[in-house]
Amino acid sequence: MQSIMEIHVQKVRMYGFHGLNAGEEIIGGEFEVSLTASFIPVELPISKIEQTLDYTAVLEIVKERMKKPAHLLETLATEIASEIIAKYLIVTEVSISISKLHPPIENFQGGVGVTYRIKRN
Repeated sequence: MQSIMEIHVQKVRMYGFHGLNAGEEIIGGEFEVSLTASFIPVELPISKIEQTLDYTAVLEIVKERMKKPAHLLETLATEIASEIIAKYLIVTEVSISISKLHPPIENFQGGVGVTYRIKRN
């Protein structure tokens, strides 16, 4: 029987300077990031941080990338997920969702976002 473990970083709110519209790179906006990283545990039970994926380290990758402006949420999502799967060899899959909470769209209330999944071959 194969076990799969997932760590979650959920609904992390950050301020960033991402977008295509004029001025977004200057005034910025609020974003929400959630991600799941899956891995196959080497042994169970997991009782030490070395046996798992440290979600604080994953969060640091998200925070560092979100500091650098990008025109598209798709760019952010693919780069973050790709960095996580490249850096942590135990990770088999990453799913990330990024939402722009207050997009500059006329007569629109709500958010917009993307979800990206990447699996290790």
